Amino acid sequence: MINKFEVLETNKMIDNYNLDVRTITLGISLLDCVSDDLDTLNQNIYDKIVKSADKLVETGEDIAKEYGIPIVNKRISVTPIAFVGGKACKNPDDFVTIAQTLDKAAKKVGVNFLGGYSAIVNKGMTSAEKNLICSIPKALSVTERVCSSVNVGSTKTGINMDAVRLMGDIVKQTAEMTKEQDSLGCAKLVVFCNAPDDNPFMAGAFHGVSEADVIINVGVSGPGVVRHALKKVRGENFEVLCDTIKKTAFKITRVGQLVAKEASKRLGIPFGIIDLSLAPTPAIGDSVADILEEIGLERAGAPGTTAALAMLNDQVKKGGVMASSYVGGLSGAFIPVSEDQGMIDAVKEGALTLEKLEAMTCVCSVGLDMIAIPGDTKATTIAGIIADESAIGMVNQKTTAVRIIPVSGKGVGETVEFGGLLGYAPIMPVNQFSCERFVSRTGRIPAPIHSFKN
Repeated sequence: MINKFEVLETNKMIDNYNLDVRTITLGISLLDCVSDDLDTLNQNIYDKIVKSADKLVETGEDIAKEYGIPIVNKRISVTPIAFVGGKACKNPDDFVTIAQTLDKAAKKVGVNFLGGYSAIVNKGMTSAEKNLICSIPKALSVTERVCSSVNVGSTKTGINMDAVRLMGDIVKQTAEMTKEQDSLGCAKLVVFCNAPDDNPFMAGAFHGVSEADVIINVGVSGPGVVRHALKKVRGENFEVLCDTIKKTAFKITRVGQLVAKEASKRLGIPFGIIDLSLAPTPAIGDSVADILEEIGLERAGAPGTTAALAMLNDQVKKGGVMASSYVGGLSGAFIPVSEDQGMIDAVKEGALTLEKLEAMTCVCSVGLDMIAIPGDTKATTIAGIIADESAIGMVNQKTTAVRIIPVSGKGVGETVEFGGLLGYAPIMPVNQFSCERFVSRTGRIPAPIHSFKN
C-alpha cells in the first residue's frame, strides 16, 4: 500500500527531478490475423490494433491527470511481422503494405510509436524473414511511427553472420532512403542479440509469441532522481552509495507499478511487466552520464566508467525487483548518446569514444544506442560493429543491441538533430580498418559452451 509520505515524496521527484513513467506499451498478438490474402491480412491487423488500443491513450492521460504522474509515451508492440505476414507476403513490397497499415493504425489510436516490424533470425532466415528485412529501408521511409528490429543472435544459438552482414547493408540503405531527415529511419531500427519478448521501450519493442493476446507493460525512468539522491552521499563509502541507489530505484519502480496496475484495471487487460530501466532524455539533469559523474568520474568515459556503470546497473535492478513482482524487459541503465546531454558533452570533449561505449555495454542494458557516425561508413564496418555487440550479448547471456545512424552527407565533427526525445548527436569517428573478409564469411558463429545447459 502506498502511504501519504510516499505520495509527497513522489510529487517532489516529479516536480524537481524529471521523474516520469516513460511509456505505457500495449502488447498485441497478431497471430489470429494471419491470412493467405494480403488485403484480408492488412484489414485484420488494422481492426485488431484499433479495437485493442482504442482507449489506451485516453486511459494514460486520465491516469496522469488523476495521480499527477507524467506518462510521456503511449505505445504499441505487436507480434514480429515476419511471423504474421509469411503466408500472404511474396516479396518485400508486400511487407511494406503491412508497415503502412501499422502506421495508419498507430495514428488512428494516437500512439507515438508502434514496434514489431521485426524478424527473429538468430539461427537462420526463412524467405519471409528475408523479405521483411529487405523491406525495412522502404518501410521506415514511408511511415512515421513504425519501429523495426531484427534479432541476429542468442546465447543458445550463436550469431547468424549472414543476417549480420545483411543488416549492415540494410542500415546503410535505410540511412540513404531517409537522408532528407538526417537518416532518421536508422533511429527506428535496432539489431539485437538475445532480444526480450516483453520490452516496452522503442525502437526495439515487439510482442513475443509466448505472450498473452494483449498485455500492458510499463517502462519507468528517473536518472535525475538517482542523481539527486547521490548528491546527499558524496564522499560516503560504496556500501552507502549502493544502498542509496537501491532505495531510490525502489521508489521509482513503485510509481511504475501503480500506473501499470491502474492501467490494467481500467483497460481490462492483464498487467505484464515493469521495465525499470534508467532511460535518459535530452533534458538537463535527466542523464545517466551525470549519475556516473556524481559517483566520482570527471567525465563519462574516464577510467572507472565501466565499473561505475556496472555497479549502478546492478543496484537499480536490486532495488527495482523489491517494488514489483514482475520485472522484465531490459531493466537497467540505458546509454544512448543522442538522448543524454551528459553523454553528448563527454563525446564532444573526447572523453567518450565508440570503443569505450562498447566496453560499457558489457555491463548495462541494450548496447550501442543512438550513435551517429559518418555517412560514408562502409556497410561491412557496420556489420562488424553489429557482430562485436552481438558477441558481447551472446557470451554474457544478456541483451545487447545496435542502433547506429550513418548520417548521409555528414562527417566527424558535425552534429545531427533528431528532435524530441531522440535529441541530437555529434558524429563520432569509426575505426577505419577493414573487417570485410571477416563478415563476408557465411554461416553462424557457434553458441558458446556455457549455452549447453539442458
